[in-house]
Amino acid sequence: MFLERQFVEKPWGRRDLPPEFGAPADRSIGEIWYTGSNQAALPLLVKWLFTSEKLSIQVHPSDADAQVRGLPSGKEECWYIVDAEPGAVLGIGTKRALTADELRDASLSGEIEQLVDWKAVSAGDFFYIPAGTVHAIGAGITLVEVQQSADITYRLYDYGRPRELYLEDGVAVAKPAPYAETCFGHVSGNQRLVSGPHFWLHHVTDAAAFAAISEAGPYWLIPVSGSILLDERQLLCGDCAMADSLDTVRFETGVSLLVAGIAAN
Repeated sequence: MFLERQFVEKPWGRRDLPPEFGAPADRSIGEIWYTGSNQAALPLLVKWLFTSEKLSIQVHPSDADAQVRGLPSGKEECWYIVDAEPGAVLGIGTKRALTADELRDASLSGEIEQLVDWKAVSAGDFFYIPAGTVHAIGAGITLVEVQQSADITYRLYDYGRPRELYLEDGVAVAKPAPYAETCFGHVSGNQRLVSGPHFWLHHVTDAAAFAAISEAGPYWLIPVSGSILLDERQLLCGDCAMADSLDTVRFETGVSLLVAGIAAN
């Protein structure tokens, strides 16, 4: 099943997206969401993000924290960097552990921008973002995001933009501490990127590695480069599809493919 593209405007988005995405040139598109027909909710949400400015410094709740607030689930996510301009950075975690009061005060004063740990990034880097992680995406980055299917973000700081902040909820669910070194890496070929409580994610470049994926479907297929055939239909960069079986997929040349699925309970 080929998923439908939903273009989402953002103040930090871009008007010059690559042509394969088919984005409207007169809108500042920051995100493309891949949804089922009629925008039906799926267990996972795949996005492409395109940034011209920094995103807000923000945090997402865990399932438990979300459910306390009457929401069905929290949000954990993984970023795979497709392209990054020289000097591009991501903010993930804080340079030191902060108390709730320190986090609130720093968010109000703007000091949080200096307390966040900004990391230089390049194409092929990946970062798993557990719920509660204070984070921000910098300018000049194109990435794929795989996440729990929940649109819930608590902004802590937004560089003076006139958008609402959610300090009380954000501070309550945040775990402001240094980011775990076990949560990120650089893709060097066929490898598992994430084996989390909610979803898993592989990067594969050939048919043998793809066939070796042991997790049960459904499978989200996200080409970064090259192409594959799904039920004899070509799937290219800019597309996203779901398959119930690995047997319906055939590899072509020059493939860099992300494959995601739901973690077994």
